[in-house]
Amino acid sequence: MKPFTTLAVIVFSLIAVLQLIRAFAGWEVTVNGVSIPVWGSWIACVAAAVLAAMLRQEARRSPP
Repeated sequence: MKPFTTLAVIVFSLIAVLQLIRAFAGWEVTVNGVSIPVWGSWIACVAAAVLAAMLRQEARRSPP
Protein backbone atom coordinates (compact mmCIF):
# COMPACT_ATOMS: atom_id res chain seq x y z
CA MET A 1 0.00 0.00 0.00
CA LYS A 2 1.06 3.56 -0.57
CA PRO A 3 1.97 5.61 2.52
CA PHE A 4 -1.10 7.87 2.30
CA THR A 5 -3.42 4.90 1.94
CA THR A 6 -1.81 3.22 4.94
CA LEU A 7 -2.20 6.42 6.98
CA ALA A 8 -5.86 6.77 5.97
CA VAL A 9 -6.60 3.15 6.97
CA ILE A 10 -4.91 3.73 10.34
CA VAL A 11 -6.86 6.96 10.94
CA PHE A 12 -10.22 5.41 10.03
CA SER A 13 -9.45 2.37 12.19
CA LEU A 14 -8.48 4.57 15.12
CA ILE A 15 -11.70 6.56 14.77
CA ALA A 16 -13.72 3.33 14.71
CA VAL A 17 -12.01 2.03 17.85
CA LEU A 18 -12.44 5.32 19.72
CA GLN A 19 -16.13 5.50 18.80
CA LEU A 20 -16.57 1.91 19.95
CA ILE A 21 -14.90 2.72 23.28
CA ARG A 22 -17.14 5.77 23.68
CA ALA A 23 -20.24 3.70 22.94
CA PHE A 24 -19.36 1.03 25.52
CA ALA A 25 -18.14 3.49 28.15
CA GLY A 26 -21.10 5.83 27.69
CA TRP A 27 -18.95 8.96 27.59
CA GLU A 28 -20.95 12.13 27.16
CA VAL A 29 -19.90 14.52 24.42
CA THR A 30 -21.17 18.07 24.22
CA VAL A 31 -20.41 20.25 21.21
CA ASN A 32 -21.31 23.91 21.46
CA GLY A 33 -23.91 23.17 24.13
CA VAL A 34 -25.52 20.29 22.20
CA SER A 35 -25.24 16.79 23.68
CA ILE A 36 -24.31 14.15 21.11
CA PRO A 37 -26.21 10.91 21.77
CA VAL A 38 -24.27 7.69 22.36
CA TRP A 39 -26.11 5.88 19.58
CA GLY A 40 -24.33 8.25 17.19
CA SER A 41 -21.07 6.57 18.16
CA TRP A 42 -22.38 3.21 16.99
CA ILE A 43 -23.16 4.70 13.58
CA ALA A 44 -19.79 6.49 13.43
CA CYS A 45 -17.97 3.30 14.46
CA VAL A 46 -19.60 1.23 11.73
CA ALA A 47 -19.07 3.95 9.11
CA ALA A 48 -15.38 4.40 9.97
CA ALA A 49 -14.76 0.65 10.06
CA VAL A 50 -16.45 0.17 6.69
CA LEU A 51 -14.41 3.00 5.17
CA ALA A 52 -11.17 1.53 6.54
CA ALA A 53 -12.02 -1.93 5.22
CA MET A 54 -13.06 -0.64 1.80
CA LEU A 55 -9.94 1.49 1.49
CA ARG A 56 -7.69 -1.40 2.49
CA GLN A 57 -9.42 -3.77 0.07
CA GLU A 58 -9.18 -1.23 -2.76
CA ALA A 59 -5.49 -0.66 -2.11
CA ARG A 60 -4.76 -4.38 -2.17
CA ARG A 61 -6.54 -4.80 -5.52
CA SER A 62 -4.88 -1.97 -7.40
CA PRO A 63 -1.54 -2.64 -9.12
CA PRO A 64 1.59 -1.20 -7.46
